[in-house]
Amino acid sequence: QVQLVESGGGLVQPGGSLRLSCAASGSIDSFNSMGWYRQSPGKERELVATISRLSSINYADSVKGRFTISRDTSKNTLYLQMNSLKPEDTAIYYCDAVLPSNRSYWGQGTQVTVSS
Repeated sequence: QVQLVESGGGLVQPGGSLRLSCAASGSIDSFNSMGWYRQSPGKERELVATISRLSSINYADSVKGRFTISRDTSKNTLYLQMNSLKPEDTAIYYCDAVLPSNRSYWGQGTQVTVSS
């Protein structure tokens, strides 16, 4: 059983920055991958960024050049640095972890609102 707890969301003006954190209960360097996803009202959950155990990184086209995913294995924490935020980035952001068994765990989500 893995528990994931996101934090760092909030209200920010367009062009601003936020850093999301996802603290895991297990040793994240044993996970196959971790990632960030987001869901806006009326839309399906979509991939934002993922990082594999071997540090292969993938970004959605909509966030390339603005968002950076990273992790600190000593703290068992995943991060998402979000710069140049746009109103369309408004969503609930979820952290995901995939174990070697291919079982996936999700956090409870953190709200990000980009508005003036």
